[in-house]
Amino acid sequence: MGRHIVCLTFDHDHLSGFIARGLTTPTAISRGEYDVVVIPRLVALLGKYDIKGTFFTPGHTIDSTPRAVMPYVEAGHELAHHGWTHRLPVTLSREEEEEEIVRGNNSIRRVSGKMARGYRSPAWDLSPHSIELLLKHGIQYDSSLMGHDYDCYYARQGDIVELKKPFIRGRETRLVEMPISWSLDDFPHFEYMRNPNGSVQQGLMNAGGVLENFVDDFTYMTDVCPDFGILTYTFHPHVIGRGHRMMMLERLIVKLAAGGAVFMTMEEAMKEWMQRKLAVRAAE
Repeated sequence: MGRHIVCLTFDHDHLSGFIARGLTTPTAISRGEYDVVVIPRLVALLGKYDIKGTFFTPGHTIDSTPRAVMPYVEAGHELAHHGWTHRLPVTLSREEEEEEIVRGNNSIRRVSGKMARGYRSPAWDLSPHSIELLLKHGIQYDSSLMGHDYDCYYARQGDIVELKKPFIRGRETRLVEMPISWSLDDFPHFEYMRNPNGSVQQGLMNAGGVLENFVDDFTYMTDVCPDFGILTYTFHPHVIGRGHRMMMLERLIVKLAAGGAVFMTMEEAMKEWMQRKLAVRAAE
């Protein structure tokens, strides 16, 4: 019987995602504040099925509205790093990016008593400096890249990418990469956005269709990875928190459990992956 791990993760952006986009009107801010309503419901739902999730939380969220964060901290869910603001690392200087990491970790330690072990980049876009800086500040895993679907791998540093030359891969680091996918993120499926540049993100997909996609990805994992696999879903409290989507999330949990899913935090899943990796190497 294979072991198939599911990580339910939540990017708790609160106001930070809107502010980073320049959306600071009362209506935009209120969309972010809706997660204050949702978080207790999410914590209750996860508790109902005895599931521990991972919350990637910007320091801005922690410092602006601690009461939105403490329910999942006190319930024993993993609190992981998501920057301090919600700015993309690739838009920052090395010094600014390091400041984000340090400041975010200070916010996390203040409410949880320990430093983060995991990191997820805002909008999933790392800079050339990110991996080096994450390792420098004690981060053990990242969840921002998309080089696999059901397996972790070690993130590379120093890739050489030039338009008219062959791609040259950099060296492997000790940072464990726990990959994600836009197709397993609620935001592009559901969230309607009118952006400052005039573009519109349509969102508003039917929850039943998204549920079918999410379940099928797990089913496919059990087929192509019969012995072991890890699948990570990404949710945003202010997105998944609408009634019909919360009902979808509960149906997803029930269906995955019936299919044999083992629910873990990202840190727990990383540790199991590393133990298996070491066991394989020892047997070689």
